[in-house]
Amino acid sequence: MKPGFMKVANDRIQDDTSFAVRCIECLSVCSLQPVKIGRMRPIPYWSLSGFYFFHFAFIGAFAPYWSLYLKSLSFNAFQIGILMSLLHVTRVFAPAAWGWLADHTGKRLLIVQLAAVMGSISYCGVFFGESFAWMAATMALMSFFWSASLPLIEATTLSYLGESTAKYGRIRAWGSLGFIFAVISVGYLLDAMDIGSLLWAVLGFKLGIIIFSRQIPDAEIALQPADNLSVRQIFKRPEVLAFFAACLLMALAHGPYYTFYSIYLVEHGYNKGIVGWLWAIGVICEIGVFFLMPQLMRRFGLKQIMIFSFSCAIARFLMIGWGVEWLAVMVLAQILHAATYGAHHATAMMLVHHFFRGRHQAKGQALYTSLTFGLGGAFGGVFSGYVWELLGAGLTFTLSAAAVLLGLGLVVWKMNISR
Repeated sequence: MKPGFMKVANDRIQDDTSFAVRCIECLSVCSLQPVKIGRMRPIPYWSLSGFYFFHFAFIGAFAPYWSLYLKSLSFNAFQIGILMSLLHVTRVFAPAAWGWLADHTGKRLLIVQLAAVMGSISYCGVFFGESFAWMAATMALMSFFWSASLPLIEATTLSYLGESTAKYGRIRAWGSLGFIFAVISVGYLLDAMDIGSLLWAVLGFKLGIIIFSRQIPDAEIALQPADNLSVRQIFKRPEVLAFFAACLLMALAHGPYYTFYSIYLVEHGYNKGIVGWLWAIGVICEIGVFFLMPQLMRRFGLKQIMIFSFSCAIARFLMIGWGVEWLAVMVLAQILHAATYGAHHATAMMLVHHFFRGRHQAKGQALYTSLTFGLGGAFGGVFSGYVWELLGAGLTFTLSAAAVLLGLGLVVWKMNISR
């Protein structure tokens, strides 16, 4: 072949190659324009962590001690069960409504900020009345706004993380730290001061929620292939139905624990400081699991972790129901909180993120909150208020263990997932 011809051919190949490279670069840029995902932006780590801290600090002050405050107002066990269940009843429908509004408007954080302010204002009703009807109306209204926040923050956090969902626990762990801080400090506060001081402590944590809700920027939502499916179509898949039913049963089983655990311990001679530490031990162990989730996920599948958490819950409720006389048994039962809440919740969040992507993220998180913490928690609270006086603590927690066993069967039988 002639040298001149070879030179022309080489120049043509180089020109064509560079043109092809430029075309590929242009196509890459163009194709990425509509699919900006949250994790391409810096993760607002401290803003998200601060929100989680105060959100769960509120729970750490409210969940263990509010029933003691209600008891100080001379409400009976059934009334306390009804009032505590209101936080769950509103979570049956409120998160779904807030989640639909967030996905429809694309203004997740604006809704979180509005709900934080209105939730704090409505909470202030506790300072102006103590009747059963007044307390029920105040708690229901406060919960309606409060229940808007967490599903939308969870969706925002997972949007920022993108496919790195195993790192979720490192941000969520700050919520556990907030819970520990509140449950211990408020426990000692109530040993030193009147039960009415609880009202002011809770208000302080709610103000913290307002402050940090204003620091979080909105995450951009990734477009996903499943966006052409409806939420109903995703929800009707067998593995998704089994997942939601199992989680509902787990939440229902926790009803007696969240409603009567502190009262149960105090009636058996534990002071409020020890009660606070027992709550805190569980959450300390929970934090460890959150940080270990990346390693656990590399070694085990999500289904295996779920099976383990349900198995631990069965043992834990039986220990609480029948071993309250022994502090060591109570400590061991609280250590199992690492699995029954920590591993279970982190795995559930990843599965919700796996099932509901793109424009369905907020609705998926809201649906999870509504059906598990909402419907399951409401049934659990009402159930515990009725059964506690009828059957006693031991049999009540045994029924909780039976509900978890049913949920475990659903996980083993129907949850066929690849992760």
